[in-house]
Amino acid sequence: MTAHRLPFRDPALPVARRVDDLLDRLTAEERLHLLHQFTPGAAGVGLGAFRTGQEALHGVAWMGPATVFPQSVGLGATWHPELVRRVGEAVSREARAMRAEDDRVGLNVWAPTVNLLRNPLWGRGEEGYAEDPALTAAIATAYTRGLRGDHPVYWRTAPVLKHWLAHNNETARDTSSASVRPRVLREYDLRAFRGPVEAGAVAGVMPAYNLVNGRPNHLSPYMEEELRTWTGQELLVCSDAGAPSNLADSQGYFATHEKAVAASLRAGVDSFTDHGTDSSVILGRLRRALEAGLIDQKDVDRAAGRQLTVRFLLGEFDPELDPYADEARFDTPEHRELAREVAEAAVVLLRNEPLETGGPLLPLADDGRRIAVVGLLGDACRLDWYSGSLIRRSSPLDGLRERFGADRVSFAEGVDRIRLRTASGAALRVPAGDGAGHGAARGTEGALDPALLAGRTDLPPLTADAAGSELALVDWGDGVLTLRAPDGRYLSVAEDGFVRASADEPGGWVVHETFRLETHEGHAHGHLLLHLGTGGYVSVAADGVKVAADRESAELFTVEMVERGEEAVARAAAGADTVIVVAGNDPHINGRETEDRTTLALPAHQERLWRAAHTANPRTALVLVSSYPYAVTEAAAALPSLLWTAHGGQAAGTALARVLAGDVSPAGRLPQTWYAADADLPDLFDYDIIGGRQTYLYFDGTPLFPFGHGLSYTTFAYRELTAAVDGETLRISCTVTNSGAVAADEVVQVYGRAVAPSVPRPHRELLAHERVHLAPGATAALSFAVPRSALGHWDVAHGRWTVEPGPYEIHAGASSADVRRTVRVDVTGETPGPRPVLVAGLAAADYDEQSGTVIVDRTKATGDAVTSADPDVPGALLYRACDFGDGVTEITVTASGTGEVTVFRADGTTALAAVTVGPTDGPYAYAAVTVACHVRDVTDLRVELRGPVRLAHLAFSG
Repeated sequence: MTAHRLPFRDPALPVARRVDDLLDRLTAEERLHLLHQFTPGAAGVGLGAFRTGQEALHGVAWMGPATVFPQSVGLGATWHPELVRRVGEAVSREARAMRAEDDRVGLNVWAPTVNLLRNPLWGRGEEGYAEDPALTAAIATAYTRGLRGDHPVYWRTAPVLKHWLAHNNETARDTSSASVRPRVLREYDLRAFRGPVEAGAVAGVMPAYNLVNGRPNHLSPYMEEELRTWTGQELLVCSDAGAPSNLADSQGYFATHEKAVAASLRAGVDSFTDHGTDSSVILGRLRRALEAGLIDQKDVDRAAGRQLTVRFLLGEFDPELDPYADEARFDTPEHRELAREVAEAAVVLLRNEPLETGGPLLPLADDGRRIAVVGLLGDACRLDWYSGSLIRRSSPLDGLRERFGADRVSFAEGVDRIRLRTASGAALRVPAGDGAGHGAARGTEGALDPALLAGRTDLPPLTADAAGSELALVDWGDGVLTLRAPDGRYLSVAEDGFVRASADEPGGWVVHETFRLETHEGHAHGHLLLHLGTGGYVSVAADGVKVAADRESAELFTVEMVERGEEAVARAAAGADTVIVVAGNDPHINGRETEDRTTLALPAHQERLWRAAHTANPRTALVLVSSYPYAVTEAAAALPSLLWTAHGGQAAGTALARVLAGDVSPAGRLPQTWYAADADLPDLFDYDIIGGRQTYLYFDGTPLFPFGHGLSYTTFAYRELTAAVDGETLRISCTVTNSGAVAADEVVQVYGRAVAPSVPRPHRELLAHERVHLAPGATAALSFAVPRSALGHWDVAHGRWTVEPGPYEIHAGASSADVRRTVRVDVTGETPGPRPVLVAGLAAADYDEQSGTVIVDRTKATGDAVTSADPDVPGALLYRACDFGDGVTEITVTASGTGEVTVFRADGTTALAAVTVGPTDGPYAYAAVTVACHVRDVTDLRVELRGPVRLAHLAFSG
């Protein structure tokens, strides 16, 4: 049989049959090689080299110039799935076009991130879409459909969802455990993944670094118990970079790496991203695991087959039939226009109050008035870690000058202009250079080269002399500073330890362009200059300025203030008719991958700037360009107009200017709650949105701006809201009319609320939404078909999804807090009874309420137990409406460790049973202890845990 007629080369056969045939033709060693991120291929069957993983969150990343779309959180702010689908399509086209020129560009794309934006202090919030699972699933489904393409057989790219599961902290991200109760797991975290997987546009998932309920996500039993039950297609699970090694290293979950890779392979991980391009380490561990019987060939073949499935879907073996094989669309006019359109759609108008002299400040009148653009991001177009390189750039200043004319638009950045003088009186001087910075060097995930990220060494280092150089200082908050040379280059520290003005922007896996001034003891005006990237202190030596090895060798600097930023801002504001203050964050500083935020507050430097502008000119608007929300409570009260947009990519400035000018009415909506103060937030590690009253679903306070909020330049009227249950579908309809004078988009949001729930339920929960464009006076009749199950919740008492019978309110409006119409619908069904504890007992994690406890792993492979968060502080669990029938006489407590388990009636005073546990032989050695317990009928139970005891189960008999 000739090669082209081999079964795996026959496109008429099902993919599964072709994969099986190809696997049969590979040696055991060749199959094993398919399990690493970088696979070498197999010449005997014409199998080429392959790698999993190409970052593509909002454009093709790390591979040079590409169209840069708004950050993912900005895509979420559009509330526009069809527009986001078009972005995914453009990104996948560019990936194909770039691969034709550079085979390092991968088609297995690691995007999108669907982790929910539970806490706005999470450093990677910029990568997600929303705090709501329904909105996140809708946007993620749209993006993956765009990435996948619409061919029935072949995929343009193969998207992998990140990061499975419940991943919302960068602090201790590889060692911390998220305690996720069953209700939160199924009502919140899983739903964001389930939607796009069920839609059939997802090739796989990537587990997160952290642990969930005491078990590393790379061993998550939910990959088999949940994820792979949602679809009939194979899913490829790609590990996160270095995570397989973490199992035995930082996490210490296994004593050997062989046990670690074996367990993760059995749990469902198929491709190991570890040790960069060097596959020998992981392959060696897998071989030894095979030899020890920890895994067998079937485990290897299953994983290898899943990778080959993706490669078949990408058309690798049928280039003559692959409809995307000759894709060449890159940086096209269509893509440029789309980048602008999406950036416009993402702008959120937060506030636009009338001025004392008349109407609102926005939109800006095109009447020849002077505009001052001020602020640290006024002439910036920032990129984040997962961006491609800009082909073209548009800052707010660029956009406004383009729109209104350069002669009408002035600019003041608002940096503090300083000199840093040594104790001898000399000041740091920046020598002349070639003006080219190193930028933010990139690599592939799992293969980051620190040497690439540490800056250039071919430029002369800083020196010191009497005159010195005037440096531009920005305090980004928490005392984190950047220093910029007169020619615009940032001070950076290269691998040789010298300080140079060598960076175009702060960037890199380790940012080498940030510093902190530390007060020196005994010197009221003296400071040490700490370089945050290395942890060393700046000193001045004969051969140049460098980072000292220790604090004792550090130079003592005095900050000579040449001009404060607010002085320049006030001058510019006073000389203009209208002021646009542009504030926000640099995506590489104070909140990013590896680094959580510490506060919602706008940095003090930027607070000074907007206050100075407003004092000088009351016609001041604040534009926040940021990866995350701020608690700008005072600005929201003082300023007439306030806008927010995520970093908007290459067309950000043009888009913003068109919104400010009224060429397009703003219609972005907040994808997460903007809280008024840090005190409104739970602990970063509290994943219990129900018990912790988190997100718009449960938050009991008053937010600064609510989920779904966003204003327009026109008004909309809602009418004729109806809702009815039709079998398993809730059918909702309403009409929306543009009652103003400006054509605009409205985002119609539909929420549901259980009126009399038996368990805590959301204040209201997003059921559906639609973004619709309406001309003045036009009306749209909208209809939504929502699964009846969307009204339900996870019933821990019976271990199932349930929709309680009773009344529900359906709300339609402009945000979660701006409800325009309400209708009630009655849902029929069987009322759930009390817990049938005599049948299955009580699983410890199936509590209704808890205090002072966390969920942990019952075994290393599966199951949950509950223990006190602090062994020295008792924890408590509450189980409501337990049905003991005619009565029981015994209780069997299954637990490990050592301590006491006491069972009370719900009043907490009547002890029904007390059990002393252990000590057992380790945390996974469970003992079943039976004692007398007399209880009957239906009652609530309260269980108290004392000491490091791990409770798994309670059973009742007699």
